[in-house]
Amino acid sequence: MARYSDALCRICRRETEKLFLKGDRCYTEKCAIERRQYPPGQHGQRRGKLSDYGVQLREKQKVRKIYGLLEGQFRSTFERAERKKGVTGEVLLQLLEARLDNVVYRMGFAPNRNSARQLVNHGHFLVNSRKVTIPSYVVRVGDVVELKEASRSMGIVTDSISKMEHRGLPAWLELDAQNFKGKVLQVPTREDIQLTANEQLIVELYSK
Repeated sequence: MARYSDALCRICRRETEKLFLKGDRCYTEKCAIERRQYPPGQHGQRRGKLSDYGVQLREKQKVRKIYGLLEGQFRSTFERAERKKGVTGEVLLQLLEARLDNVVYRMGFAPNRNSARQLVNHGHFLVNSRKVTIPSYVVRVGDVVELKEASRSMGIVTDSISKMEHRGLPAWLELDAQNFKGKVLQVPTREDIQLTANEQLIVELYSK
């Protein structure tokens, strides 16, 4: 399956804001946005004003890149959001937040979503005591996400948990760091979702 393999910092520069794709580096002066606050490329500093469509497209691309989805995956998630009750844009973000790889990241078991996706793929996590290897698995209220006992000495996990103060734990999740497990307390509200995005622009883009 195709995956983005270029420098992640270029994505943040294209959106001219921090998307926190590289974990701890994003909180230091080494972050590319701190040094070059303009899009990459030869004409990055001279790009003109975007059209309405361009603004909508950039917002969709930003959210898609944050969660690490391919276009087809993102589109199918949007279509699921359309079929559910509620405000489509908010439901879309709730579905994205409820992905297992994102929950693993939000709980602090991984420094970024790419690492979280890899850990899930390799079978390091249990959901309600059952191994789940599908990053797109949608967790529900009451689900318990737990790191396998054999994986608890992994440096990437222990290091990430020790630096949780950078991110903080969302109110809709509960974490028992000592036992390497967490619980989904509720469906996240828009205020709980730590994302600087205008989801209505995405709805408008896909509604054309």
